[in-house]
Amino acid sequence: MAEPALQSASHKRILGAAMAGTAVEFYDFYIFATAASLVFGPLFFPTSSPEAQLLQSWLTFALAFIARPVGALVFGHYGDRIGRKATLVWSLMIMGVSTFCIALLPSYAVAGWWAPLLLCILRFGQGFGLGGEWGGAALLAVENAPEGKKARYGMFPQLGAPVGFILSNGLFLILGLILSDAEFREWGWRIPFLLSALLVGIGLWVRLK
Repeated sequence: MAEPALQSASHKRILGAAMAGTAVEFYDFYIFATAASLVFGPLFFPTSSPEAQLLQSWLTFALAFIARPVGALVFGHYGDRIGRKATLVWSLMIMGVSTFCIALLPSYAVAGWWAPLLLCILRFGQGFGLGGEWGGAALLAVENAPEGKKARYGMFPQLGAPVGFILSNGLFLILGLILSDAEFREWGWRIPFLLSALLVGIGLWVRLK
């Protein structure tokens, strides 16, 4: 009786690690999308028409979709060589560091073209980390699933995406309710990016366990 109980606990930890990491990474991914639509245009790009600034901001958002297949290729290669756990920890750290550093970026008014350049680099890092996360977490769950439950286990990492979406947009909603527009544009938008460090820490703790 003890061995099946231990296996069940191990499976639950694997599912928890897969889903928690995916939720954190998608939280980071989505807060960028929200901020890109609300504040990044006038903050990180030269003064021109509001439409041009918004389009430039959305272009930085699109960079992650170029980086995701690159991340999947790199982390998939090393996942087969050194194991899923190590690569999933690294993908979470890359995403976390990239997201946290976005909160510290200077505006275009302060740093000129360095501001959008650094924003693009960090957004690429987010996409690179998520590319490694998405396939790696699903493989971790499926490869450790009991016989006959591979499809059920494989769905758990996908549940992290809506969890991250609810967390990110819920936080922006709260900030929008308690801060003025000026406060949100000045410093409030940085709070979700700073809080990602806490969530990444929790995700790393779950994965390392």
